[in-house]
Formats: sequence, C-alpha cells, structure tokens
Amino acid sequence: MAWSTRELAEIAGTTVNAIRHYHRIGLLDEPERSNNGYKQYGTDELVRLLRILRLVDLGVPLGKIADVGAGGVNTTTMLKEQSAELKSRIVRLQRARADIAAILRYDAPTDAPAGFVAVAARLSESDKSMLHITNRLYDADAMTDLRRMVEFDANSSDAGSAIDTLPADADEETRERLAADLAPILARHLVDYPWLTNPVKHLSRGPRVTQHTFVEALAALYNPAQLDVLARAGTLAGSTTG
Repeated sequence: MAWSTRELAEIAGTTVNAIRHYHRIGLLDEPERSNNGYKQYGTDELVRLLRILRLVDLGVPLGKIADVGAGGVNTTTMLKEQSAELKSRIVRLQRARADIAAILRYDAPTDAPAGFVAVAARLSESDKSMLHITNRLYDADAMTDLRRMVEFDANSSDAGSAIDTLPADADEETRERLAADLAPILARHLVDYPWLTNPVKHLSRGPRVTQHTFVEALAALYNPAQLDVLARAGTLAGSTTG
C-alpha cells in the first residue's frame, strides 16, 4: 500500500510541511510518484520518517540526524551532550516558570529584572534598567545580596523615591538633605556586605569591562543631581564605616 504526503503525515503524527522540510534538507528521500504526479510513500519511507521523528523527540538537532543514521558520529557522546543540554534547558524553563508565577503573584512588570520581581513595582525605570545590567556583571551570590539590599531600601526609607524624582537642577540644600538621608542606609549595607568595597571576587566579567559598563550606565540612566547625591551619600557612608 502507498500513502500520500498527507496520509503519511497523519500516520506519523507530524505535518506535511515537516515532511517537505525533511525532503529539502536531505533527511528523507523523495519517493516515487504515481501516474498523476503525486508522491507515493511506502513502508521504507514511513520507517525512515518515524526514526527521524524519534531523534527529533530526543532533541537531536536536524543537522546531526543524517550523521547519526549513517554512523558518522559517536552516538554515545552525542547523546550525553544532548542530555546535558536538555538538563540545562530544563533548569532555564523551570526558572522561567518560577519567574512568571512571581510576576503574576506580585502583579509585577513583565520585564522586571530577574530576582527583583517582588519589589519591581516600586522601582524606577532607571533602577530597573540598572539591575538588568548588574545581573550581567556580578555573580549569583552578589545578586542575592543586592536583592536583599534593594528589598531593605524599598521597605525602610523614602530616600530612594525622593532621589528617583529629583530634577537635574535640584538645589544644594535638597541634594545635601537627600545625601544625608541615604548615607545611613548605604553605611549599613557596607557593614552587612563588606565585599561592596572590593567586589572583584564577585564579578562575572573583567574589572575593566565592569567598571566601564557601570560608569556608562550610570551616566546614561541618572541625571547629574541624582549622581551627585549618590556620590555624596557614598562619601558620607564610607566616612562612618571606615
């Protein structure tokens, strides 16, 4: 018995477009055609297609399937590599699912920085942008500490909100007052997380790349008055803990 492309797809549990794609990339030979010009597939093509789909189900890239069938690759090595890739993918998917659940639970912005969903709604756009960047510069331990710092700041002081709305032409008195309000919080962080004074061991990128990226990001995301307040607060905090 011979099957049409549509019938073959139905039996194999795939699509006509998938079969045509396998023909185009050379995984499945073109079958003979009947007198009316339609493809006619037999058992050999069905078995070949099912074997292709089995390897696809295992996650084997289409580009490697031909080599697997021809014995051109070490299948044990290939399967071990594929198993490791699937394990990594599962971890990513589980993390994504957990993040989605947290976003829904806290009604947080969809683009909330990873690890900061619980407080994202209370963060400024600049702060969220900075956290996205920081996630790429520091290791997991540092980001865990930073999350604790951000949560503490969001729940313990209005200084952060005041700085978020600070205009670029803020007067001297306002800057000095905000810096004085922020300094004790920064001082506490320096005591609780001593690595902040020398974060090299927690960098996931090189020190030069990290410093350059950080400086560029700060200049782009915060206005001069905000940067001035942060610098003053940092100086005050350092003088009380040094």
